[in-house]
Amino acid sequence: MSQWTPCKRRDFIRKLRKLGFDGPLSGKRHQFMVYANHRLAIPNVPEYSVPQLRMLLKEVEGILGREASLEDWIELS
Repeated sequence: MSQWTPCKRRDFIRKLRKLGFDGPLSGKRHQFMVYANHRLAIPNVPEYSVPQLRMLLKEVEGILGREASLEDWIELS
């Protein structure tokens, strides 16, 4: 059984693009990615911890309107 692991910023952005997000685009303080008319701020750290990744994915789930399980996340690799 797989577990959540930290994720590099580059990999996180690549996976979001596979989900249909555009970007990253430059904002005033943070870069962000766009899905339809929604914006997702992207923290500027080299690697996201598991709690930070889970928090970001909850926001992505809200934007997409569906759940993103661990298996779904791993399949995006």
